[in-house]
Amino acid sequence: MLIALLFAGLPAFAQVLPEDRFDLLYHSYDGDDVEITGPSILFRKKATQDISLYANYYIDKISSASIDVRSYASKYSERREEITVGGDILVDETILSAGFVDSDEDDFDAQTAYFGVKQEIFGGLTTINMGYSRGWDDVYEMAGGIAEYQGDVDRHAYRVGLSQIMTKNLIINFDYEARTDEGFLRNPYRKYRYELGGGFDWAKEKYPDTRTSSAFAVGGRYFIEDHKDSVVYGNARYYDDTWGINAFDITAGYTLSIVDQWLLDFSYRYYDQSKADFYSDLFASIDAQNFMSRNKELSTFSNHTIRGSVSYDLNASAYDLFSRGTINFDLSYIYFDYDDFRNVPAGGATGQEPLFDFGAVVGQVYLSFWF
Repeated sequence: MLIALLFAGLPAFAQVLPEDRFDLLYHSYDGDDVEITGPSILFRKKATQDISLYANYYIDKISSASIDVRSYASKYSERREEITVGGDILVDETILSAGFVDSDEDDFDAQTAYFGVKQEIFGGLTTINMGYSRGWDDVYEMAGGIAEYQGDVDRHAYRVGLSQIMTKNLIINFDYEARTDEGFLRNPYRKYRYELGGGFDWAKEKYPDTRTSSAFAVGGRYFIEDHKDSVVYGNARYYDDTWGINAFDITAGYTLSIVDQWLLDFSYRYYDQSKADFYSDLFASIDAQNFMSRNKELSTFSNHTIRGSVSYDLNASAYDLFSRGTINFDLSYIYFDYDDFRNVPAGGATGQEPLFDFGAVVGQVYLSFWF
């Protein structure tokens, strides 16, 4: 937030590598009887004046009794560990980036390699970003304490973006991403329901083996000099894919610097999507069509996110080890509202159960030090 606030009010300048820093974070999520908590540690250091290296270690501890679990399974817990290593190289006005991510849990292993190029043109007024990532996932299903292999997933993502300084106070950006996924794309535990003898029964979902998606976003930041050095910002994004999903979201926010050591940020985000072609809350029969899913993330739904954060400058330079330090608190409330996914555990006639909705609280607290 500090970087965004300062950069929005400055004239163009040459490319620079990220500052050396150390971050320690703790995150939490609580919603729909799902709890996710864990720490994250980031360390970044310049190896030379033109090379910056970083490493990140991240843990998710998950305890879930979500609506799907309550409908046809039992509560479970698991642990996910993720390690990221990477670096940036400065070549004239170009920054070349590369990294590798390894994520492991009992029934899912994922590796991702990514590459990026960031180039300034027109005297630094325009910045172009391009990136590519390749992912390899292995999917398992736990049965009797044994992980049984189900299949793999091959992922490709292509990104291009442009950031333009319009005036000394205004920056706008445009971003486009295209993705292709191929392989075992469903969750091996999730089930769909179908009508049977006046009631219903459950069967494992059936997904296509491929998915292609694209997303386009436009946003901007405006620095308000006469209002306590504050920034207003916004972003709009449109998404569609070959599964029939169309989605749109919009974000608006305000960052305010108060006194000398406090930075406040508030934002609101609205998201809305249509359902996948093969989604239904209740199918007519067990083999109603080739592909069948009751995954609520593929249904018609919307959500609203209200977020607030505060950052306090610790004046870390007084301790000699660091040039600057901050302590940061971030809290969000997300309300999910589903249009065609029903709350089966709540009871009622088949296909007439109440529609599902829930709220989630997401929190982060983290320390950042620059040196």
